[in-house]
Amino acid sequence: MAGIPNVGVVGVGQTDFVTRRTDVTFPELVKEGADLALADAGMTMKDVDAVVFPLAPDALIGVGNGERWCVEALGAVGKPFMRVNNGGATGMSAVIAAWTHVASGLFDVVLVAGADRVSESGSAQSVLNKMWDVGYERPIPLNTITMLALSAARYMHAYDSDETDMALVSVKNRRHAALNPHAHIRTPITVDEVLASRTLAWPIKLGDACPSSTGAAGVVLVSERYAKAHGLRPAWIRGLGQNTETFWMGDRVGPKSVTDHGDADSLAVAFERAYAQAGITDPRSQVDVAEIYAPFSSVELHVIEAAGLAAKGEAPARLAAGEFALGAPGPVVNPSGGVLCSNPIAVTGAVRVVESALQVLGRAGDRQVPDARVAIASAIGGDHQFYSTMVLSNDLEEIA
Repeated sequence: MAGIPNVGVVGVGQTDFVTRRTDVTFPELVKEGADLALADAGMTMKDVDAVVFPLAPDALIGVGNGERWCVEALGAVGKPFMRVNNGGATGMSAVIAAWTHVASGLFDVVLVAGADRVSESGSAQSVLNKMWDVGYERPIPLNTITMLALSAARYMHAYDSDETDMALVSVKNRRHAALNPHAHIRTPITVDEVLASRTLAWPIKLGDACPSSTGAAGVVLVSERYAKAHGLRPAWIRGLGQNTETFWMGDRVGPKSVTDHGDADSLAVAFERAYAQAGITDPRSQVDVAEIYAPFSSVELHVIEAAGLAAKGEAPARLAAGEFALGAPGPVVNPSGGVLCSNPIAVTGAVRVVESALQVLGRAGDRQVPDARVAIASAIGGDHQFYSTMVLSNDLEEIA
C-alpha cells in the first residue's frame, strides 16, 4: 500500500469453540481470547495503547451494551476503547478499525478482543429476524437461514447448480475441521449424509448449516516501527477492503437490480479494493489460502467466485474436481473448516484473520497449507449488507 504505513499482526488467540460455556462469565470469556493473543505476542495489557471490541447484537449474549461489562475484565481502564458492530462482519471490521488506529500513526499497539455466546439468546434466528424492515420483510419471516435459502435458490437457477454442489462444500470443510482442534464441529460428513439431513429452509439442510458457537478470539496489531524495534515477525496486512449493499433485499432481485442476491457482487468490489492495495492481479495464482466467511454451504460457492478464485457459476465444477481442498493444487479455501464449522458471530470475522495469520506464518498445525505466503480473508454482516476483506502476507515484498 504505497504511502500507507505498514501494519502487522503479531499475536493471535482463539479458544475452542463449543455450544455453551458455563464455567466462565462473558467478560471472563473475552479475557481468555485476549490473554491468548497477548501471550502469543509476548505482551501484556501494559503494552497495549488501545482496544477495539467486536460485539454483534447484544441480544445474542443476553446483556445490553456488553462492552461496558468487559472494560475492567480486560484491564483496559484508562485506555481508548471502541466497540464495533457490523453483524457477521463485526470481527473483521474490528480488525480494520484497529488497523486504522495503527496506520494513522496514533498508536503502535492495538488489541482486538471479543467473544460471543450465541446459544444464550435462546433463539438466534428470532433475534436476527429483527434486522429486517418491520412492515415488509420481518413478517415473512426472514432470518439468516431463510434469507440465504433464497440466495441459494437463485444461484442454483442461474448456474444450473444443485444440492449436491452445496453438499460438497460441507464435506470439504468438515474434513478440514477434523484437523482443527478449535473447531466446533469436527466430525467428517458424506454427501449422502448432508443430503439426508433435515431441511431447514430449502435448499439449505442441517448438514449445510453452521452451528451456534460460543468462544473468544484476540488479535494484536502493531506498527512496522514497533515490530522492527522489538524484533517481531508479523503477518503483514497488505490490503483491505470494505463495501456495503442496499438494506432492501427486493432491490437485489428482478430485471432492474444492480446486483443479484444469488451472487456476491458487492463483496467482489471489496475484494477488488483489497487486491488493488496488495498488488494482486491474478488471485488464482497469487493467493495460497482463503479464509472466507460462509455460514452456509451455498454461500461459499458465490464467495469463491467473488474472490476471483473462480468465474461466476464455475465454483461447483471446480469443487467437484477436488479443487480448493488441502492437498489439491491452487488456493485452499477454509483449511480451518471455516464458518460452517464454527460461528461465534461477534468474532467470526476476527477468527478468519487469526487463521490467515497462522497460515502465512507457517503455524497452522495439521491444517497448514504448505509454503503459504499470501492469504485472503473475508467477512459478511447483516442481510449480506456489510462486507470486509483483507490480504495478509508473511513479508513486505511485491506479491508475484
